[in-house]
Amino acid sequence: MNYSIRNLAGRASLRGYRLAFLLGCTALVAVPLPLQAQEQAENLDAESGDVTVLDPVFVSVDGYGASDASSIVSFGNTGGGKLATDFLDTAASVSVITSKEIQQRDAQTVEQVLDYTAGVTTDFYGSDDRFDFYKIRGFDAYTYRDGLPLGSPFGGVREEPYAFERVEVLKGADSTIFGVSDPGGTVNFVSKTPRSERFGEAYITGGSYDHAEVGFDFGDNITEDDTLSYRLTGKFQNADAEYDYSNDDESFIMGGLTWRIDDATTMTLIYDYLDTDGTPGGGGHPIGSDFDRSFYLGEPDYNYNDVTRNTVTWMFDHDFGSGLTFSSRARYASSETGFGYAYVYEPVDNGDTIADRYYFGSARDYDDFVIDAHFQYDTSFANVESRTLAGLQYQTFSGTNDSYYDVAPGIDWTNPVYSGGPNYSGPYASTKNDQNTTSVYLQQELTFSEKLIASVGLRNDWLDLEQRNQLTGITTSGDYSEFTGRAGLTYRITDEVSTYASYAQSVAPPTLGIDPERGEQYEVGVKYAPLAFPALLSASVYDLTKTNITVTNPATSMQESIGEARVRGIDLEAKAELPHNFSLTAAYSYMMSDIVENGTSGNVGNELGFVPNNVASLWVDYTLEGEGRRGDMTFGLGARYQSSYYFGEDNKVKSDPNITFDAAFSYDVAEHTTLQVNATNLFNEKYVAYGGYGADWYNQGRAVYVTLRQTW
Repeated sequence: MNYSIRNLAGRASLRGYRLAFLLGCTALVAVPLPLQAQEQAENLDAESGDVTVLDPVFVSVDGYGASDASSIVSFGNTGGGKLATDFLDTAASVSVITSKEIQQRDAQTVEQVLDYTAGVTTDFYGSDDRFDFYKIRGFDAYTYRDGLPLGSPFGGVREEPYAFERVEVLKGADSTIFGVSDPGGTVNFVSKTPRSERFGEAYITGGSYDHAEVGFDFGDNITEDDTLSYRLTGKFQNADAEYDYSNDDESFIMGGLTWRIDDATTMTLIYDYLDTDGTPGGGGHPIGSDFDRSFYLGEPDYNYNDVTRNTVTWMFDHDFGSGLTFSSRARYASSETGFGYAYVYEPVDNGDTIADRYYFGSARDYDDFVIDAHFQYDTSFANVESRTLAGLQYQTFSGTNDSYYDVAPGIDWTNPVYSGGPNYSGPYASTKNDQNTTSVYLQQELTFSEKLIASVGLRNDWLDLEQRNQLTGITTSGDYSEFTGRAGLTYRITDEVSTYASYAQSVAPPTLGIDPERGEQYEVGVKYAPLAFPALLSASVYDLTKTNITVTNPATSMQESIGEARVRGIDLEAKAELPHNFSLTAAYSYMMSDIVENGTSGNVGNELGFVPNNVASLWVDYTLEGEGRRGDMTFGLGARYQSSYYFGEDNKVKSDPNITFDAAFSYDVAEHTTLQVNATNLFNEKYVAYGGYGADWYNQGRAVYVTLRQTW
């Protein structure tokens, strides 16, 4: 997929930052191509005033891999594998977390990957380890991989960050790009793919909670002419969680093969296998208590959270010439998941030391196939550049879900005696779901005189849903046709600064018998990408509304309608690789949520649950260059702040404001060999992340990991 990177002509005083900037810019390239990064630049000497015309500098990269592994700054996004766009030209707020940033912070989960991203809140269910929990701009996020839908992270599979070259966060309503989704935003995972070069790394990690881990990621050309390349990535982990009677084991393997059929055609096939053997969480603690995080009130003999998933992904790109290209992505996935545990539910102080408990279990499986294909046509006339994209997407999904529930014996928290697992008579709910979705979409972008960029997107999704209640034999079905649109206007004030305004709609996947939830967002913003060194700074203001909201109360597991809600906010974000060996990631978000309509439950005027008004984060790295036998040393320190937030839409119970610190240190022991130490929640800050209704769930405690990594 080809498109122009930033125009570098006219830039002054490039000097030593030229190479770093050009390497950062290579993150724009989505497929192998030669790139003329600088057609002709002028170097103005500050002392003499002479003008030196430099020869063109050509940069050749292979996908995102080389650039994302070497920089925390990315100047473009893949557009979910569709209409890729430069940072300054995108009429939306987009954050990219590269593989270098993921490695620097040693992010073990997707929640940790997103911790330092503006507009994103994470970890609001504390020690509940069943799923990834995060919201964007106050609403649940939907996830995608290589532009193809995965679904809601709540109830889904916890993704393995080591599988991805980068993680892209698109904020705000965007159903015209990705399809049915919530209005807060989406997270797109970009898979690691083969490169046309030899590369690799292997590492071992040990640390807190008996954590032992090994991993590798390497690849090379199979043929001498670079037409065939492979990549193999793996991670194997044996560990415990921070609470007693827990485990956190994982086996992950991914292999990819890329065939560059000719100069215009590329095909990639990826297979990955994920198997996790974990536990669902600490089970909670009585309200108002202050136990150690390790103290466990569940049932050791009924405490599991297992996932087995196989995925095959196919990618195809062809350039017909004369501005016309074709791209297609397809994925098949099959998964079996299940969990079972006993949790504390003690909403009333009975004056004793016995905690009431319940058993809860779930068994799910699904088969999912999705394919997306689109044409893109780039042309120009007069002073107008045009990009047109038209595509079709089809998805078929079939899955079953059995849920189990029963009363568990109470447990004395002063002297816990465990009683074993449940004896279920059968599931209290058993459903089989089938869904077929067909979508067509159109995106048009016009650039006038390299200054004004107008974009519009249109999409229609046809959903055919069927659900069978396997306990009653009753089948319900429904057909939906949902149209969404998006429009944006961007003005390039200078080569470094742009401003934009946009309007976007979203529609969430419907529940049978309930109208689909819809959203819309108005947003204005400004972006700055200095030419002197790699950096991206952005500020945006938005007004986001979601109607016909249906939520699941985590305390009761029942669906509740809260009608219409609005979130108004500000996002500020900066990523920079600064002079003198400093780099930083900084983010601040202000969110004011408001329940506008709420049926009969009387919460109008209240704030949404799990939406703090203020969220801020800062991560700074400094590299002390090696001297003599001493190699480079890099010091990293991060801080994350959240103001208080309510645990429910009734606004009766709320968290305390909190700030946690993270740290990192790496030392180049020898050429291509690095020793790295990472600590999350460095000072072991403790607070109730969720609670007040049936139990308290603490935030994650301190964890320290040491990694020895060899690269080649």
